[in-house]
Amino acid sequence: MKRILLLSLFVLTVAGGTQASAADKQTLPVLANPFPAPDFELKGEDGDTYRLSDYRGQVVVMNFWATWCPPCREEMPAMERLWGKVKDKGIVILAVNVGEDADTIFEFTGHYPVSFPLPMDQDGKVIADYPVKGLPTTYIVDPAGRVTHRAVGSRAWDDPKLIAVLMRMRAQGAGGPVRLEP
Repeated sequence: MKRILLLSLFVLTVAGGTQASAADKQTLPVLANPFPAPDFELKGEDGDTYRLSDYRGQVVVMNFWATWCPPCREEMPAMERLWGKVKDKGIVILAVNVGEDADTIFEFTGHYPVSFPLPMDQDGKVIADYPVKGLPTTYIVDPAGRVTHRAVGSRAWDDPKLIAVLMRMRAQGAGGPVRLEP
């Protein structure tokens, strides 16, 4: 089952299932039907345990990724720059690795150093609870624990427009979804 899931995500990623046009590259689409974020508990490559529910009251940027995914590698440095700007402002990044082990992730971070949490979904149970169509896929969870936005494909997460959306969400708390301004 795990191999089928990984192969499917690989095919979608390589086939362009996550490629956005240049105009759409920085969009952060609001979901028409926000839904409660399924909770999870995962070990990170650092050995710590991460539970989504531990971040209630904060905005969570939850990114599903893998080391073999070129668009995932492309966006990691921007996610690290974002983390540097928001980590003490009620916004957290959980980059959920799909199907790989701590050694693989450790080797990856030697080339792409990050300081935000990297929980490991080794058996694919967490990604199965979210409608992921390819990697990377990022969900934004609002402070009330609802998934309000989804971005398929890589983003420059340190783009001022995307940061502004996250900051407005944090300022609004559990209010409705915040839209990306043109």
